[in-house]
Amino acid sequence: MTAAMAARSLGWVLPGWVSAALLLVAGAALGPALGTLSRPLFILGCSVVAQLAWRQSAAAHLQAALMLFFFAPFVRRLIDLSAGFDPQALLLVGPQLALLIPGQILLQILQPASGQRPVTLSRIAIPALIVAATVIYSALLSIMQNDLLNAASGSIKWMAPIIYALALLVRGETGLPQAAAKVFLIILPVAGLYGAYQYVDPPAWDRFWMNYASITSAGLPEPFAVRVFGPLNSPASYATFMAAGLLVVGFLRPGWQALALMAPAALGLLLSLYRTAWLSLVAGLLFCVLFRATRSRAAWAIGGGVGLVIIAATVEPFGTVINDRLGTFNSGSQDGSGQERLSEFVTLWDQWDSGMWGNGFTIVDTGIAGAMPIDGMIVTCWVTMGIVVGLVCLAALLWAICQPVWIAARLQTREPVVLGALALGTLVQFSLAGIAVGELGFLFWTFAALAWIEAQSLTAS
Repeated sequence: MTAAMAARSLGWVLPGWVSAALLLVAGAALGPALGTLSRPLFILGCSVVAQLAWRQSAAAHLQAALMLFFFAPFVRRLIDLSAGFDPQALLLVGPQLALLIPGQILLQILQPASGQRPVTLSRIAIPALIVAATVIYSALLSIMQNDLLNAASGSIKWMAPIIYALALLVRGETGLPQAAAKVFLIILPVAGLYGAYQYVDPPAWDRFWMNYASITSAGLPEPFAVRVFGPLNSPASYATFMAAGLLVVGFLRPGWQALALMAPAALGLLLSLYRTAWLSLVAGLLFCVLFRATRSRAAWAIGGGVGLVIIAATVEPFGTVINDRLGTFNSGSQDGSGQERLSEFVTLWDQWDSGMWGNGFTIVDTGIAGAMPIDGMIVTCWVTMGIVVGLVCLAALLWAICQPVWIAARLQTREPVVLGALALGTLVQFSLAGIAVGELGFLFWTFAALAWIEAQSLTAS
C-alpha cells in the first residue's frame, strides 16, 4: 500500500477532528525542532486534513476546521518561540486553506457532471455573493496601489469563509449543528483551562508573542495582567469563539455533565474581559428564552451564568479584574474603549473625501504609533471599501444576519433557534468587531449557512 493510499484510508477511519488534533499535536511537538520549515509543512498538513475530512462528510470537515481555528495560533506561537517571530503569520494560512478545499464543489454550479441535476444556491447565498463582490472591489483597490501582499491576504480572510459557506449550501448535509456541539464539548474545557493558566502565569511562548506582535488589546505579558486570548490570536477571537461554543453546547448537548464541562470555558470568557462577547452571549440567551423549545434550558443557563459570575467576581485571583471590567458598564462617558470607537467615526468623517471610495486592504498596522484603530464592520467597510461600496457590503451583512433570526421565528425548533441566537449575537457585535473577516468570518458565515440548511431540511420533512 502506498503512502498516499494509507493516508486516504486513515482519513476515512479517523474522525475529522481527530485528524486535525493529530496534526496540531505533531506541529506543537515537532515544529520547534523543524524551525521555519514547519510552517509550510503545517499548511500542507491542513490541506490534507481538510481534503480527507471533506471526503468523509461536511460534519467531519466542520469539526476539523473548528479544531484548526482554535489551536493553530497556539502552534504558531510555539514555533515562533524557537524559529523567530513571523510577522506575516504564515502558519495561520493553514486554517483558511482548509476552508477553501471544499470550494471545489462549487464547480458543480458552473459545470455539472454528466447526468447530474444542475446545482442551485438558496437565497442565503445572495448576501454572501454581494459581499464577495465588494471584496473583489477592495482587492482591486490594493492592486492599483501595487500592494499585492495585502490584496491577497485581505481577499483570503474575507473570501475563504464565504466560499466555505457556499460549499456547505451546495452539499446540503444536515446535522451539522450537532456535529459542532460535539467538538465544542471537547475544545471548550481545554481552551478554558488554558485561558485560566495563561492569566495566572502566561507561558514563555505567549509572552514572546505579546512582546513582538502588534496587538494592543491583550494586556501585559505578566501574571494577572493578561487579557486572556487562550490558544487563539486575540481576546476578541477567543471570547467570540467561546461565547458561540457555550451557546451551541448549552442547548444542543443534553445533561448537566455538559453544562459542568462548560464552567472553565465560561471563566475563560470572563477573563478575556471582552465585553462585546459577553453582550453577544446575553443577547443569544435572551433570544432563546422567547421560544418554548429552548426556554427551560435558557433559564437554567442564565441562572448558572449569574452564579458563576458572582463566584468569579468574588474569588481571587480573578475577582478584582472581573469586577473592574463589569463596573465599566456603568462608567458611560468614562469608558475609554467606547470613546476610542466613537473617535474612529470622527476621524474618518474629517478626512477630505470622508473615505468615499476606500483604501482597499492597504491599511496601516494599528500597532504603529499614531495609526487609527479599526473596530467593527462599519469602520472596517468604510476604510476598506469607502462609503458607497461599504454601505452595500453592510446591507448584505445585515441581510445575512436577519435570515437565521427569521428562520428561528418561523420554525421555532431547537437547532434553528440556537442558530438564530448566534446570528443575533453577531448583530450585537456588528459595530464593535470584525464579524465577517478571518476566524470570526468563519463562525459568522458557517452558522448562517447552517440555519438555511436546517430550514430546508425541516421544511422538506
